[in-house]
Amino acid sequence: MMMDWVYTGLGLVILVLAGDALVKGAVNLALRLGIPALIVSLTIVAFGTSAPELLIGIQAVLDDAPGIALGNVVGSNTANILLVMGIPALMAPIMTGACDTRKSYYGMLAGSCLFIAICFLGPITWMHGVVLLAALVAVLWDQARDARAHRKAMTAEEEIEEVEGADPSMPGWKIGLWLVLGLVGLPIGADLLIEGAVNIARDFGISETAIGLTLVAVGTSLPELATTVVAALRRHAEVALGNVIGSNVFNLLGIIGVTSLVKPIPVDTQFLTTDLWVMLGASVLMAPFVLMGKNMTRPVGALLLALYAGYLVVVLG
Repeated sequence: MMMDWVYTGLGLVILVLAGDALVKGAVNLALRLGIPALIVSLTIVAFGTSAPELLIGIQAVLDDAPGIALGNVVGSNTANILLVMGIPALMAPIMTGACDTRKSYYGMLAGSCLFIAICFLGPITWMHGVVLLAALVAVLWDQARDARAHRKAMTAEEEIEEVEGADPSMPGWKIGLWLVLGLVGLPIGADLLIEGAVNIARDFGISETAIGLTLVAVGTSLPELATTVVAALRRHAEVALGNVIGSNVFNLLGIIGVTSLVKPIPVDTQFLTTDLWVMLGASVLMAPFVLMGKNMTRPVGALLLALYAGYLVVVLG
């Protein structure tokens, strides 16, 4: 059992590091090839930062552990709101009233409702995956239109500086090294994590779904947590909210969309009766801070963490 925990922890570490390496390499290669920074930020960065979740989903369905694939997405979205927003708010109030993320928030709610509807039509097949990916393309197109309007006044240098992982002075050999580390590390990390997580679930007599909703979901949410903590401490509320909302949208539409193209994903009854509604409820909890201009204070952070702790007790119980 000890080795299973080692495999799981090592897999998570490799996934996080490999995902970061892939983003750095892909972003700088794309900019070196002359691809506009706007396109890079909306596509390569978005896909790169979600690569660990994507590899976990694909590896899980190939290993006949679809509960981990679906649990990771649903659990990550719940953790992104209750945990990833709760911890920074407990450390320092997040001035969410000073930023406008209403449009993105409506998109997240719409994506959540579409995803829930598809789950009730389950199993999730390639046809459902095409619908989810089409919705993601629509979201990216709308974001591109808004971003283009915002960046018209920017110089090329300012635009590149806004792209995560961009370094115009990075030498070619280093770009290649980051790409190799990312492409090699991601499948290794995903394989280790799935093997360890499945064995842990069997050892403790709990379902793969529960492991996906808790251990795997929290692990893959760590990069979002780190980003949100830094943004909150620097008083960048729009970055903190945008990080969570964008990650949730991509998880629902992109990760499950691609994974379902590989193999159909059965939907466990637990998702239909509990977990999907917890995810949607957590999303609705953000309404006062996004739509009404309320700030996330320390009591709010404590409440979010308490709700997440209660959810974990129910899932693991």
